[in-house]
Amino acid sequence: MSIKLDLKPEIEARLIAQARMQKVSVESYLESLIESHLATQAEPEWKALLYQLGRSPTLAKAPPLSDEAISRESIYREREDQQVCFKRFTEITTVDLRQISG
Repeated sequence: MSIKLDLKPEIEARLIAQARMQKVSVESYLESLIESHLATQAEPEWKALLYQLGRSPTLAKAPPLSDEAISRESIYREREDQQVCFKRFTEITTVDLRQISG
């Protein structure tokens, strides 16, 4: 594809200087600039999906979570319960082993 650009003289001079610094032609330098710009502009697929989810009418109808549902205690309750049960189990096991060996 060929594209004709009418650049301001100061922009053209900067473009030529940058291409010379890279030791490539102006055309190659412009091509690499365009490719890198387009690569950074492309949104990852997950961003597009997340945007669609945020705009979903179904999500808009969902009730908000209560303060209790998002509290630290509510989130970590099951984990803390498991830790307490494990601690009790190890205490009981230790006592039983002492009785067996003693």
